[in-house]
Amino acid sequence: MTDTHRTLLPRRALLGAGAALLAAPALAQAPWPNRPIRLIVPFGPGGSTDVLARLLTEQMAPRLGQPFVLENRPGAGATLGTGVVADAAPDGYTVLLSAISAFSVGSTLYRGRITWDPVRSFAHVGMIQSGYYALMANNNAPYANPADLAAAARARPGIAYATSGVGSLPHLFMLRFCQVANIEMQHIPYRGGAQAVNDVVAGVVPVTLDGIASSVGLMRNGQIKGIGITGPTRQPLFPDMPTFVEHGFPGLVAEGWAGMAMPAATPKPIQERFAAVLKEVLELPQIIERYRQLAIDPGNRFGDAAQAFVAQEVETWRPLVIASGATVD
Repeated sequence: MTDTHRTLLPRRALLGAGAALLAAPALAQAPWPNRPIRLIVPFGPGGSTDVLARLLTEQMAPRLGQPFVLENRPGAGATLGTGVVADAAPDGYTVLLSAISAFSVGSTLYRGRITWDPVRSFAHVGMIQSGYYALMANNNAPYANPADLAAAARARPGIAYATSGVGSLPHLFMLRFCQVANIEMQHIPYRGGAQAVNDVVAGVVPVTLDGIASSVGLMRNGQIKGIGITGPTRQPLFPDMPTFVEHGFPGLVAEGWAGMAMPAATPKPIQERFAAVLKEVLELPQIIERYRQLAIDPGNRFGDAAQAFVAQEVETWRPLVIASGATVD
């Protein structure tokens, strides 16, 4: 063997070893997901979004082959939990239950305090629901509709109303109600809609506005009364609950929504697989029936359509938030 051969063979071996080392990380990466997925819910437990998160992930987990770990991170109009996901590694293991309160309202209201952008910081992989809000009162409260509440507040300014927090869409809606009705009410913010509703049932606060899904059971059982809905027409499940529109407030219509989002840089194949599984679950007959029972509609936008929808919602609500005069103080 010549000196040349003795020199080349080790070099070839080294080159081969180097190539193997470069390929090792790719080979070592198991297909996503290979560990539990964390789902951040930016509201307290028991609210409508929390209920939906648990309902959907129960069906998604076996289809993805990994469990979901739900983490409630309420506060600051849902912007705190939203920020956790914006700052997370874009690896598909941290997902956000996105909501109108954080994206359409909070992103404007808390614009001086947040570091994320509602569109550029996230990949909105799919919408999970749309639905209206219910104005609910303690059973002993002397209000049967929004007009009754407005009349009572004119006669006795400062009647309290509870919401899921400062900067939530219910907070914004009630501010608008007060402006249109020319009344003064006292806002009592909670760290979640479930706590607010429970205190109305107990008589601590007379009224609250919250997503209808969270209180369907309470209204059906007669534990709390629904006195107004934010839709343009009455809800088939609660035909006796009047709208704000029919009681002299034609502009007071608001539809809430929720979705699922990941950090913007999450690889596209991960986004697409997650969206496909979410879509499959939302089309299950038992899920459709459960949504009907909760008086809400399943989401039907995924991928680019979901991204465009959120972007449009942010632009639609921004001037309304500013005009409302809402503040975080």
